Amino acid sequence: MAAAAAAAASRTLLCSHQKLIISSIYSTTTSKITHPFLHRIKNSAFFSSISCVQQLQSDPQTQTHGRHPNVVDTFERRGLLESITSDNLRSLASSNEKTLKVYCGFDPTAESLHLGNLLGIIVLSWFLRCGHQAVALIGGATARVGDPSGKSIERPELDIDTLEKNILGIRKTFSTIFGSSNVVILNNYDWWKDFSFLDFLKQVGRFARIGTMIAKESVKKRLESEQGLSFTEFSYQLLQGYDFLYLFQNKGVNVQIGGSDQWGNITAGTELIRKILQPDSDNEAYGLTFPLLLKSDGSKFGKSEDGAIWLSPSMLSPYKFYQYFFSVPDADVIRFLRILTFLDLEEIDELEKDMKRPSYVPNTAQRRLAEEVTHFVHGEDGLNEAVKATEALRPGAETKLDWKTIEAIAEDVPSCSLAYDQVLNVSLVDLSVSAGLFESKSAARRLLKQGGVYLNNNRVDSESKRIEPQDIVDDKVLLLSAGKKNKVVVRIA
Repeated sequence: MAAAAAAAASRTLLCSHQKLIISSIYSTTTSKITHPFLHRIKNSAFFSSISCVQQLQSDPQTQTHGRHPNVVDTFERRGLLESITSDNLRSLASSNEKTLKVYCGFDPTAESLHLGNLLGIIVLSWFLRCGHQAVALIGGATARVGDPSGKSIERPELDIDTLEKNILGIRKTFSTIFGSSNVVILNNYDWWKDFSFLDFLKQVGRFARIGTMIAKESVKKRLESEQGLSFTEFSYQLLQGYDFLYLFQNKGVNVQIGGSDQWGNITAGTELIRKILQPDSDNEAYGLTFPLLLKSDGSKFGKSEDGAIWLSPSMLSPYKFYQYFFSVPDADVIRFLRILTFLDLEEIDELEKDMKRPSYVPNTAQRRLAEEVTHFVHGEDGLNEAVKATEALRPGAETKLDWKTIEAIAEDVPSCSLAYDQVLNVSLVDLSVSAGLFESKSAARRLLKQGGVYLNNNRVDSESKRIEPQDIVDDKVLLLSAGKKNKVVVRIA
């Protein structure tokens, strides 16, 4: 008992010191963190554990009562709230006496989660930051069926080996993003594997009403299509509904979250819980949806020319992930800062004002967005890799290049392999042509005279320049650039 009391006192003292530090940081920066160290620490584990203090400073009501901020109100202010099944959820979220336990489902349809899944992870993180509990549910069972929501045709069936590989990849992503935070990761196959079809019909099917199921938006759209809807897909909403019932009954989960296209599946769960378990009014199940990630023109955000924006670094490099956010249009960047980062709203508002000032440096807001989201998804190492690679691609940059940095960008720019004797003592003009940077020697000489040819980010002024041993980075690679955009990585075979 004495040890527990001492530990509690220690935590209280630590929390007091943390609040004091935060107060000092915010007062000296006028709620705008600009110093690189403070910018990094804001998203560190230190800040994550007490991030709600930031919200208290910008919310007079919660500041007065000394409570955690109301997470539902936070979503509303940041544009992260689409619908809730009952306004009682808002009341519960403002009570320090009631801890919500919330879950979000992720079907392992690929080896990595993608940008469309990121909002679910961010919303879970907000619940955590505001003193609640979170469950990330991997759909090892439901992925074998396929959610028809938002799909015009039935999803392809996945074999067991592929599913297991996908589940491992998604678990790894969760581990990277959530780190040591108390997020419970579950797989719904654990309770579905021993559930027979007859038991399902008896325990779940008898409480489902066909008219209600058909009325779901995802079902209606598919029934009207040429493809139609299979019974397997039609039953998906009951599978997801039972997941909520199981988690509510066995894990104490009382909130399910999802994108706006998941409303029908979520309400299927709240209805099953109401009909089968008949909880009292003090122990209800709730649903909350957030908007889909769209650009201001209504198109889907999260797709590039090369396909989906994956969260796993094995499928999309942190550099390319960073670049995707760095290229967000001005019309979208402030909204994405609100919904995709944990930056204080006052700081985001200040960035928005800066964008309208003549002194605004273009892409400042985009750089902040790219840094925050890359840090959240890929951690400090991933962000450093992305920033370093970005710097490496900027001709004239003073950053010293190394082999790993150049290799990190090699998949994103043209590259070739040449033997050592095809590079050493060869003129830069000849090498630029043989590597494919220029179509002809005359074109190379013309741009070289204009000061637009770079070797390892260093401008070359002499047409007689030949490649020397010290030019080959770590004895392995060269980076040739023609202007700011055209580059070739030369690997020494």
